[in-house]
Amino acid sequence: MKKTVSIVGLLAVLTACGPASTTGGSFMRDVPEEVSAIAAPNQNLQSVKLMDDNCYWYQHNGPVETTMLPLRSKRGRHICLRPASEGA
Repeated sequence: MKKTVSIVGLLAVLTACGPASTTGGSFMRDVPEEVSAIAAPNQNLQSVKLMDDNCYWYQHNGPVETTMLPLRSKRGRHICLRPASEGA
């Protein structure tokens, strides 16, 4: 019984560490020009997704793992869409 509880607890922890959900399952074909113009260098603009938080994330291929990181501007800020109510 204790082993079963431990395994279920471990699976819950590992699931919580999984990748953030995305809007759509694949990377964008074309990153908007406005986004690529303000994006800081050394970010993979070939593997960008718009996530559920309305921010752009890119796939970073590190020496140990591949993970999604927030796309940042040259000023170091996350690049996100504005809600419609904040537009114009």
